Amino acid sequence: MDTPGRLTELGLLRFSGADAAAFLQGQVSNDTGALARGSTVRCAYSTPQGRVVAVLTLLPHSSGILAVLPRELVAPTAQRLTRFILRSKLRIEDLSAGFFVAGQHGGAGLAQAGLPAPAAGGEYLESQGFGVARIAGAGARFWVIGPDGNWPWLASDGGPVIQDAWRLADIRDGLPQVHGENSEEFVAQMLNLDLVDGISFSKGCYTGQEIIARTQHLGRIKRRMFRVALAADPAGDAVIGATARLADGRSGRICELARNDGAPEALAVLPVEPAGDAAAGGALLDRGGIAATLLDLPYPLSAAANSTNRQSSSA
Repeated sequence: MDTPGRLTELGLLRFSGADAAAFLQGQVSNDTGALARGSTVRCAYSTPQGRVVAVLTLLPHSSGILAVLPRELVAPTAQRLTRFILRSKLRIEDLSAGFFVAGQHGGAGLAQAGLPAPAAGGEYLESQGFGVARIAGAGARFWVIGPDGNWPWLASDGGPVIQDAWRLADIRDGLPQVHGENSEEFVAQMLNLDLVDGISFSKGCYTGQEIIARTQHLGRIKRRMFRVALAADPAGDAVIGATARLADGRSGRICELARNDGAPEALAVLPVEPAGDAAAGGALLDRGGIAATLLDLPYPLSAAANSTNRQSSSA
């Protein structure tokens, strides 16, 4: 993108008040203490049964803590969280109508807009009333967030090309997302959140923590999120939550999709171990689902990676 383009599929929640960080510390899977150091925080908000309601990225905005998440999940997530405010000094607001979330690939467009590009390790900055957050991944990508308006440097077209380009970059970086079709379906580790710095195993209790901790420390993680190429180009958005099937017999739910010159790539939660031989996989494809082949992720899914992540997260 030459200039920041609107990511119209994303929305914003704002948590403001003296207890905002403490409240979120008791609700999400990662340590909100990093916000005070100017860092962004990727995390899951889960049910008490450990099923991910939404994947959030928290930003230390000057007006409060902002959470970036799919627009379709903003209202239900806010409704759930509001139940737990009780006597906390906290206000939860949906900013999706009055603020924009834009995506920028590379720093040149930011410079043209007179906005800073946070360096790796310094993930969030504000300038002229706009927030700029660096996305963890292979390339330099940034969110730009601010009050909606006809800003001359902001691309007005938030169409499918912009959305697909951003989702494709997320897929290639192995960054998980859930949507309305698969909210409350996955435990956080199934979405590789422990491998992309989305879970703290050293913080205190939070909603869903018992299941997430037990999955990590006591049981083998049997399903993980894989990057796949789909053999067919499914029409519409109904493919989110549809079944992807590999030739080795594994099958699982698609949680994100992007089209790259018509060739779809996706993230799908699949069993770690193959289920059978190619003949068995072919038989399964006859029952429905979309044929898929595995592609590389930028991080390993091995048991060694899980062990390393546990040690670094507990340090």
